[in-house]
Parts: sequence; C-alpha cells; structure tokens
Amino acid sequence: MTNFTPEDLLLYLYKETSSQQTAAIEQALNKDWTLREKLNVLKTSMQRLDKLITSPRTEVVLNVLSYARMHTAEQVK
Repeated sequence: MTNFTPEDLLLYLYKETSSQQTAAIEQALNKDWTLREKLNVLKTSMQRLDKLITSPRTEVVLNVLSYARMHTAEQVK
C-alpha cells in the first residue's frame, strides 16, 4: 500500500491530483481508517481557516496612512 503524505491529501482535497493519484487515494481511503482520520483532520482545519476573519490593528493602519501622507507631501514640494 502506498503511503500518502499530508501534502498528497491536500492536493486531493483541492482536486489537484491526477486521475490515477485520485483513484489510488480513494482506494486507500476505503481500506485505511487512519488515512481517513488524517483526511478528516485536514478538512476540519480547512474549515476553521475559512472562518478566520482578521484585520490589522488600528495602530498599523494609522502608521501606513502617516507614511503615505509624509511621502505625498515630499513629492508635492
């Protein structure tokens, strides 16, 4: 039986595997419960990542605006 890496499983999840590799992974998933568990862990992690919402701190935004203002003023002179 072929050992599939987490990278192989990610490619499978994103449908970026060849048809032969997809068939081999699906066959292995039908026989190997540990591989199914690894796939489930990856799916769960992907779902959590999809739910993340991040935004920059106010301080960072103000620093960028200040930097832009300084450089715009230099170009006008």
